[in-house]
Amino acid sequence: MQVQTFWKIITMDAANLLEQFIAFLREQGIRFCVIGGQAVNAYVEPLVSLDLVVVVAVESLDALEQILKQRFIVRRFPHSLNIALPHSDLRIQIQTDERYRSFIDRAVVSNVLGVDLPVASLEDVLRGKIWATLDPERSRSKRQKDLADIARLIEAYPHLSANVPEEILARLE
Repeated sequence: MQVQTFWKIITMDAANLLEQFIAFLREQGIRFCVIGGQAVNAYVEPLVSLDLVVVVAVESLDALEQILKQRFIVRRFPHSLNIALPHSDLRIQIQTDERYRSFIDRAVVSNVLGVDLPVASLEDVLRGKIWATLDPERSRSKRQKDLADIARLIEAYPHLSANVPEEILARLE
């Protein structure tokens, strides 16, 4: 079974949300890259997730939100715009934290969910996971998942452990 077919079954994406969202970004000329768990999956053995987190290069998130609302269901959260469509369990999140925006310039094209997409560099994926792990506003379970993603990355790329704060390395022991 192809990756994209498997992922469509898992996310029950009968609405083709992934394709519609990526087409929208490209039609609008919006530069973006994948971050978060799917970015981790681009570098190591993938785990199943219903989430796709991206960062976008736009001048105004408010203007983007209004355009998105013409084609998608959009909900604003403190650190993201969440995009949905009926008949899809896929959860697309646009990260609104400005720290992630520079990741776009260093992104590399990789296969994500059976589609070639720009993905944050390996070092940037790790950096984002460190930020997420240390964010006290994130739920405990999400921080644990972020910690597991860091472990997956440094197991596959041991040289990255030099970039991980001691307090996180100690939690991985």
